[in-house]
Amino acid sequence: MILTGPEIAKQVGSGRITVAPFDNSRCTTNSYDLALGRRLALYQDEVLDPRREPAYELRDIPDDGYLLAPGDFVLAETAEQIGSDNYVPLIHAKSGTARLGLFVHVTADLIDLGFVGCSTLQLYATLPVRIWPGMLIAQVTFWVPYGPIELYQGKYQHADGPQVSRSYQDHPGVANG
Repeated sequence: MILTGPEIAKQVGSGRITVAPFDNSRCTTNSYDLALGRRLALYQDEVLDPRREPAYELRDIPDDGYLLAPGDFVLAETAEQIGSDNYVPLIHAKSGTARLGLFVHVTADLIDLGFVGCSTLQLYATLPVRIWPGMLIAQVTFWVPYGPIELYQGKYQHADGPQVSRSYQDHPGVANG
């Protein structure tokens, strides 16, 4: 079961959903619009290996925006901290963003119960597109879980800023450097 926009606002008010900062005008029929934060993470390695910690560079999006060329992949942050111990958040691109040729969070949309933090957005440009801090780029929906709940305590908990892959932490005994 998906929550409607008014129910999302009600659950934020009761503390059962975290969206901070929260702007009631960004509640839609059944989602909440998320804004792009200021920070990006860009991988520096020519080949990424999930068994090794990746090299990356953090950059701020300038006030005049950041131009993504076709084929560019960057990690970005949501401006909001989101999460819930009671509902399962799923992040999706806004349709207007997708129509600009920008794939947003296509392959990792499920947010674990109990996660609270800034979410990392995977951005992949199919066309030249300029991104701006504060632009409404994605939307989050909240779903009612069924069954026993175990809260997330993983490696991305309380994320602040775009988080690069930490897959290397899932490979014990492998050199990480």
